[in-house]
Amino acid sequence: MKRIVLVLGDQLTPTLSSLLAADRENDVVLMAEVVAEATYIRHHKKKIVLVLAAMRHFAAELRAAGWRVDYVTLLDPANSGSLHGEVMRAFTRHGATHVLVTEPGEWRLMREMAQWPSVTLLPDDRFLADRHGFASWAENRRGLRMEHFCRLMRLKTGLLMEGDQPAGGRWNFDRDNRKPAPGALALPGPLRFEPDAITRDVLEMVATRFPDHFGELNPFWFAVTRAGAEAAFAHFLRHGLEQ
Repeated sequence: MKRIVLVLGDQLTPTLSSLLAADRENDVVLMAEVVAEATYIRHHKKKIVLVLAAMRHFAAELRAAGWRVDYVTLLDPANSGSLHGEVMRAFTRHGATHVLVTEPGEWRLMREMAQWPSVTLLPDDRFLADRHGFASWAENRRGLRMEHFCRLMRLKTGLLMEGDQPAGGRWNFDRDNRKPAPGALALPGPLRFEPDAITRDVLEMVATRFPDHFGELNPFWFAVTRAGAEAAFAHFLRHGLEQ
């Protein structure tokens, strides 16, 4: 049975649960740029570029790893404009009968996908906390405070803990963090990346298709590949710890 493996724009991870559950020899990865995901609220122009450019680079990474990728661009004349529409079109193109997708991070999409025919929603295991665990913790509580949930996660994972006590002897330092930073504090600048040909194409497309969205496109220097994002993170950690 051939299946469609739908990968969303915020799921660009090779170890995504849907990819791990897929058959690289027979299944088809679908990635689709759809106007509905850029306009259900008006996103900043740079955010649209960041997501679409990252999707295109990840599609190339998957192809290089041996996946069969069906990539639908925003400018495709047959683009339906919605994720569900693109899944249905992919069923027809590839003779598929089922779709695998890792659970989206938005309730809006979760509710929509739950109504799709022939869909398997797989857990997103990229986070320390899962939604079922959070729901269990939140059940019957009169109020939800992030601090209380953070304490639970620290006890569960051992992060920022010294045995069974919080690191530093306190659960939070919020009162200290409200104080102004020292005047001599110098923060490291971010690592900047020159847009490549793929990103330049996306910049041009967004300028044309979303002129009424807020924000300026240039300068655009964000990382749009996994390697670039990891380099930017390492740069921040290295220089941040030097301060």
